[in-house]
This record gives sequence, C-alpha cells and structure tokens, in this order.
Amino acid sequence: MSERTLSTNAPALTGTRVRPNRPGIVLATLLACQLMIVLDATVMNVALPRIQSDLHFSATSLSWVINIYTLVFGGLLLLGGRVGDLFGRRRVFIGGLALFTLASLVGGFATSAEWLLIARVAQGLGAAAAGPSTLALLTTTFTEPKARLRALALFSGMSSAGFAVGLILGGLLTEWLSWRSVLFINVPFGIAAVIFATRYLQEPERHPAKLDLPGAITATGGIAAIVYGFIRAASNGWGDSYTLISLFLGIGLIGAFLAIEIRAEQPLLPLRLFAERNRAAAYVNFCLGPMAGMSMFFFLSQYLQEVRGFGALATGFAFLPMALLVFGTSRLIPRLLPRFGPKPLTLTGTALMAAGLALLTQLSVDSSYFPLLFVPLVLMGLGMGLAFSPLNVIIMSTVPPRDAGAAGGVLQTMQQVGATLGLAILVTIFGTATRHATGSPHQVLVHGMTTASIASVVIASLAFFVALTFRKVAPR
Repeated sequence: MSERTLSTNAPALTGTRVRPNRPGIVLATLLACQLMIVLDATVMNVALPRIQSDLHFSATSLSWVINIYTLVFGGLLLLGGRVGDLFGRRRVFIGGLALFTLASLVGGFATSAEWLLIARVAQGLGAAAAGPSTLALLTTTFTEPKARLRALALFSGMSSAGFAVGLILGGLLTEWLSWRSVLFINVPFGIAAVIFATRYLQEPERHPAKLDLPGAITATGGIAAIVYGFIRAASNGWGDSYTLISLFLGIGLIGAFLAIEIRAEQPLLPLRLFAERNRAAAYVNFCLGPMAGMSMFFFLSQYLQEVRGFGALATGFAFLPMALLVFGTSRLIPRLLPRFGPKPLTLTGTALMAAGLALLTQLSVDSSYFPLLFVPLVLMGLGMGLAFSPLNVIIMSTVPPRDAGAAGGVLQTMQQVGATLGLAILVTIFGTATRHATGSPHQVLVHGMTTASIASVVIASLAFFVALTFRKVAPR
C-alpha cells in the first residue's frame, strides 16, 4: 500500500503539526480504535461474576455493566457521526478516543457499583464520538478504490471478529490477572492511538453546516428509549409498564425524527443515504446479522461454563476458530467482491450463518465441543466474514464525502441496536421457554437456549431474503 493511496488534498487542522502521510500507521490507528470499541461490548461478559463479587452488584443490576454501555453507545451514534461531519472528524475522533481511554482507566479503579457504571457511561460517550469518525476517516483517507476496498474489508473483519476476540481476551485477563485488567488494557492502546492520530491523521475537508438539534434530540431519545425498552423487556417481561412506555415513546420519537429529517435543510440523517437499493439493503442486514448472531456469543458462553464446566479461559478460546475465520475471510473480500459482486457473497454468508445457528438447535446437556459446537462456530465464522465485509464496502464506497460521518454513524447504529434488540428478544424467548420446561436445571437451561436458537435461525433467514434484493454489481 503506497502513500499515494491517501488523499493529498485533505488539510490538517489549523495550527496542528501533522507529519507526512503514513498509510500503514493511519490504518493501524483506526483499526485499533474500532477493535477497542467493539471489544468493550463483549470483553466484560466473562468477568461479570467477579465484578459482582467485588463490587456487590445484585443479580438484577449486574446486567447494567454491559447494558449501560450499549444504551449510551447505541443512542448517541447518529449524533456522534453528524458532529464529526460538522466540527471535524479528526478532532472528534481524537476527543472521543481520549474520553474512552480515560473512562477505562477510571473504571478500572472502581470501588463501588455506581463508580463503575458512571465510567461505563463515559466509555459509551467516547465510543459514540470516535466510532462514526473512525469509519469516515477511513473512507476519506484511502481514496484509491483498491486501497479503500482493502481498508474497509479489514475494518469489517476487525468489527466482526472483535466480538469473539472480546470473549477470548476477557477470559485471559480475568483468569490470569483480574477483572480490572479488562478495563486497564484499553489504556496503553488508547494512549498510543491518540498520539499516532494527532501526528499522522489528516483532517478531511470541512463543509459549512449547522447542527440539526431537533433531529439530534428526537433521534438520540428515540434510539435510547427503544434500546432501554428491549433491555427492560429481557429482565421484566413484555407486560411491564415501563417496557411498554419506553417502546411507545421510542417509536413516537423516531417517527418525529423522520418527519423532521424530511423537512430539515441540513438533516442529521440524510435520507438520501437510503435512496440507493444496495446501500439500503446493506443497512437492514447490518441490523439483522448481529441480531441473529448474538445468541452464539451470549448463550454459548453460558452453556460452556454452566453446563459443560469450562473455565473462563477455556470458554474464551472455544470461540477462537470463529474469530480466526471471520478475520481470515475478510482478507479475501478485496479479491472476491470485484469478481462476484455483493449478492453471491452475502447470500452465501447469511446461508452459512443460518446453517450454523440451525445446528445449535440440536444441543443437549451431553453435547461435546467436537463436532456440535466446533462446526457451528466454523460456519458462523465463514458466514459472518462473507456476509458483513461486503456490507461495509457497499455502504461507504459510494457515499459522498460530506455524508461519510452520517453514513458511518447509521451503519454502526444499525449494528449496535441490532445486537441489543436481538439479545433482548432472544433472552425473552429463552425466559419464556425455561418457565414452561421440565427436567434438571441443566436440561431446562439447554431447552431455553435451543428455543432461542430457533428464533436466531428465523432472523438469519430474513437476512438471506434481504440479500436477494442486492443488484448484481460490484462496488466501484
């Protein structure tokens, strides 16, 4: 990858000394930031039992260690993308990354549940600022088509594999050190990323604009209310009054947001992003894919530890085949996508995902790792790599530079909200199935997991049918 792959007409911030373009360092910095953001959604899972013991969380409040980050991150992504467009993506990226790193340091020293949750909120704020700008900087920095395709494929592989890598890393750190190291690990990488970003990242061209405050308020409030409603439904059921109020409020606010965006002169979410058929379908599948895949991470990690007796470290490494295949497959996308186009790759990927999830419906209390767990992990790894990597390219390769931040914000919002809603729906199905099941505790648990896996197969099948709508063309 040569330095000519970088845009040479993107001025740096006034008064900031930025060194000559170093595409390798720029790419590594942006990928490191994305990996940290994605890891933080899953790296805490394996550490939850020890966090509960040390900080005296109740059984019901413990889930907020994960959910509060998801709620803030998912609710503010759209706003974060547009803020980067308006006030400078480099500046917003560095500021968000610095906040995320500082919050990780503070959270690692937490001595109470409240302290940790406040730190998680700050992490979500930093991630929502840095995340959309990461993708926007990638697309505006690598302007040569082949270089951009490679960079976007690596970004997609990092995003998809990061969920599984988070479980592996969480198991390693929790077992060898402590749960606090799960937060502290962000600090050195965050500091290095801030330093390299300050020295090597160019500021893309700024476009004069004003912030769509009514859109920002309704979008952020609507997404946060919907995410909270589904999170609460998972623990309190669909009949809970706060669940229903949150969901109806969220739907109403999203409706108001769309009405505002139609009339806004400079909208927070340019609806023209959905005018192109492939891009619109890619956005939908970026929601459905994580929605289906969350059962793999959430339920299998419980199955391995509670039913099969795996330790935290062994549970993390059980997901290694999937992580390697996701990342490895994403490296092939730059060769496959120009040759075959997005439709065959995404169809193949979603079909493999559905097949892997279907095998999980056959789990029993006595199922061994080989083959009934290993094979689904392999199929999911191949499927996620083929299904998701083209979506990043489809969405970001044709979007105008002025909308790159908004497009990245919508993409990551779809991914984050899809994962959150999927987990809430699947956990609700799991809870309903276990309440009506009989047998030993392990048999009841497995029955709930396999029932939830059936729902995951249905969602993955929907993603397959959406992929059928892609035009048979490769991105330019």
